This record gives sequence, C-alpha cells and structure tokens, in this order.
Amino acid sequence: MAIKKVAVLGCGLMGSGIAQVCAQAGREVTVIEVSEEFLNKGLGSINKQLGKMVEKSKLSAEERDQTLARLRGATKLEEAAEAEIVIEAIIENMDEKHKAYSRLDKICSPETIFASNTSSLSITQMMTATSAERQRRFVGMHFFNPVPVMKLVEVVRTILTDPEVFRAATEFGREIGKVPVQTSDRTGFIVNRLLVPYMLDSIRTLEEGVASIVDIDNAMKLGCGYPMGPFTLGDFVGLDTTFYIANIMFDEFKEKRFAPPPLLKRMVMAGLYGRKSGRGFYDYSEPNNPKPMNLV
Repeated sequence: MAIKKVAVLGCGLMGSGIAQVCAQAGREVTVIEVSEEFLNKGLGSINKQLGKMVEKSKLSAEERDQTLARLRGATKLEEAAEAEIVIEAIIENMDEKHKAYSRLDKICSPETIFASNTSSLSITQMMTATSAERQRRFVGMHFFNPVPVMKLVEVVRTILTDPEVFRAATEFGREIGKVPVQTSDRTGFIVNRLLVPYMLDSIRTLEEGVASIVDIDNAMKLGCGYPMGPFTLGDFVGLDTTFYIANIMFDEFKEKRFAPPPLLKRMVMAGLYGRKSGRGFYDYSEPNNPKPMNLV
C-alpha cells in the first residue's frame, strides 16, 4: 500500500509544513486552501523555507526545484480526487472538519486514507461524517511544529481503523522522514496527555508563590535537561492553544490535572497569548531579551 499521491487540506503553519516534507520525500502533493490569498501565502512560506535550507547547504538548489515541481496548489476540494491519502490540517473546529470530510468522502476514491492532523479533537467523532467503509480508512497523523524540523508524528487509530491502513499510515510517516509513534484515539494522544498537565502544574506552582517565572523555567531546564522551561514553551506554543486543549481534555476526562488554572484563563481573556501576541509569561518587546511579566 505505497502512498505516492498526497493531498493536504490547509496551507497554514502546519499544512504548509506537512506539504513541504511530503514533497521533499518524493510525493506528488496537492495542497488545498479556501482562497488564493491563503494559498499563495502558504506556498510562499514553503518557498522561503526551502530557500533557507539551500542557503544553509541542507538542500541543493536542484533538490529545491524538484520539491517545488512536485507541489501544486488548489482552492477546490475536487482537486483531492486522485490522492491516496488526504491529510487535513484546517481549523480545530469539529463542525468545519465534518463539512470537509463529508464532501471529501464523495470526491475521493474508496481506497483513499483520510488522516487528521488534530492535536486534541476526537478522530472517532470526525470519522462519523463519512461512510461506514471510509471509517475503516480513517486515522490521525499529528505532526509537530515546525513540521520540517520536528521528527515526531503520532499515528492514531480508532476502534474501527483497519489494521492494514494503520500500518500503511505508520509506514508513510516513516517514509517522509518522521519517527512515527502509534497510539489510540484518546484525547491528547501521547504527547499532550503528558505535556499539558506538566504545563498546567507549572502555572499552579507560580500561582501558589512557590517560585518566580524565571526560576521555574531555569529549574526545569537545568534540573531536567529540557531545552526550554514550561513558561517559555507555553509562550512558544501559544497560551490560547494550551487553554483550548486543556479544556477539551478536561471535558473528556473530568480530571483536575487537565483543568486550566485561573491564571491561564485570565491571561487568555486579556489577550496574553505568548510570542504571537507579544506578551505572555514574558514580554517580547525586545525579542532577544524577553522579560518576565508581573502576573501574580
């Protein structure tokens, strides 16, 4: 079940990265967006990233040109008709995903595998928008940001996923240069199931006055060897994203460790999302010298 033709739905931060790594791995890729504006922005980002790789001698100019030749953009779902796998990377909204999958189910071949890049939503709930036969060919493929750099992909099976389809999706992840890990359709999968409670506990530690933002970050970096502390990481991921995922996980499991702390809720309400908004646990007015915020 070799996968050679790929459609990527969405050309934002994640979708463009997924499209890039698939094209670099020799796959014919069609990336689909809702408008020419968003499509051109995403394709421009891919071109820029490949150019940087050439500058750093991580890719030859010939390899860049070959990668771009394997990549084409579209604004109609019908362009996914010949894909052997469709990887969806659109907004984290179940209604929008249902609409897309319902249409794709009628457009694509019965053999086409559907894969969602969701980080938190239920794959099982998504697949209900498709036919009973398609549900056997439905998986999650959760990539990590930035996709061209991060090596991991979580491959997710539901209770209905065909074992051969699960194996094919896992092998496809390996063939495009990722290290696949297999997991079941439980909210948060592996990484967020373990990471989110750690980040939320860090916020509670700050709220309780145990230590400062900087000291907690340094403690986890230097004591555990993490590349960045929990507050630096939260600002990088986006505190609104962390809040959203935590709420989904709490709704699923009803366990206190997944409940967003009051401070996180207040920060999101105040628009303190992290790097993307310029302020989070740190103030990024001077990007090379972020300063901790006075939050408690």
